[in-house]
Amino acid sequence: MMKIKDVRCHLMQAQAPGHTGWTATGKSALATSRNWLFVTIETDEGLIGTGEGSGWPRVVETAVRDLRHLLVGEPASDIERLWQKMRVAMMGHGQTGVVGMGALAAIDTALWDLKGLALGTSVANLLGGTTRAKIPYYVHAPSVETAQAAVAMGVSAIKVGGIKDVVERAFAIRAAVGPEVDMMVDLHGPPWLTAADAVAIGRALEPLNLLFLEEPVAPDDLRGWRLMREKLALPLATGERLSSLTCMKPLLEEGLVDVLQPDTGRFGGLTQMKKLAGMAEAWAVMVAPHSGSLGPVAEVAAVHLLSAIPNALILERMQPDWSGRAEVLRTNLAAEAGLLNVPTTPGLGIELNTEFIAQHPSTQNTAIATGGWNAGTAEETTYLQARRPRSFLTKSEQ
Repeated sequence: MMKIKDVRCHLMQAQAPGHTGWTATGKSALATSRNWLFVTIETDEGLIGTGEGSGWPRVVETAVRDLRHLLVGEPASDIERLWQKMRVAMMGHGQTGVVGMGALAAIDTALWDLKGLALGTSVANLLGGTTRAKIPYYVHAPSVETAQAAVAMGVSAIKVGGIKDVVERAFAIRAAVGPEVDMMVDLHGPPWLTAADAVAIGRALEPLNLLFLEEPVAPDDLRGWRLMREKLALPLATGERLSSLTCMKPLLEEGLVDVLQPDTGRFGGLTQMKKLAGMAEAWAVMVAPHSGSLGPVAEVAAVHLLSAIPNALILERMQPDWSGRAEVLRTNLAAEAGLLNVPTTPGLGIELNTEFIAQHPSTQNTAIATGGWNAGTAEETTYLQARRPRSFLTKSEQ
């Protein structure tokens, strides 16, 4: 019986992606604070599984190190039991949110990778087999030019983000790329918007027939979500900041969302994400994992998951990204014409470049985005703000 010999963390400072949806209005927090945390689990038979944990990588690293003693000597194949064991061990610390679930995600993903390596089959096959061999993805476009460049490369779905002039930018991009390209708009929830302002923006965007409107209000603002559902004729999406099945449950039970966006590095790993997909399917809700701040291991894990579930919609992707991303991981995952192929080699089909990671030690993992607040109020850094002056809130053309 293959047993766990060691659990190791590999934390690195990743540079910023080429742009995000936020770039049009300011500087995303990813510009200075993106850390990637990879976890490797070594067994007594010499196999090494790899996972990734997000949700505040520097803090998650500490959590993983604290959980290590619970895993060493345990059978590596007992994924569900080990997940439950770690969850119980964290219970005394309260609801640990994305930090606790980020640690579980890293370890859980590595265990799935190990099982695939040991059995000589892909993680997608272990999760039930493939329902699709290629996964559609979308990219961020802060401007008409970046949207046109993405479409020229075969991408068929674009996300516009930020708050300032978001309606005007979305209409301009739709006019530039045409009706065949799917569009999404991400309002990021607070700290930028009240529910009333979100409704106004959503109504202005309705003529664009968005694939979804993402986080018009914060994920835990149930009153706000009820208002969005009542007032807007748009599919609604959220979930990247949530960490557990319990957190997602009210959104499903009340029919408040059409798309769930669990983060592959924050949501407890493939074990919990597969359960969430089943819950979502029961409510006719689609799954479109968040990947904005994640590294390449979590992306590959998301591709395996989306291949195996029936209610997969689309995957977020940073493209273009920092050139170092390609150095972190050896994988046969490839993007072509807006689609990601599902690896068929054993496990996740990856090999981590620990030497490259060690050359980029973590220096900063917290930051505040710029460009989101009303003019002259950035120093207040409030979590909730009404838009002023409001007369420009829904402007759709110059």
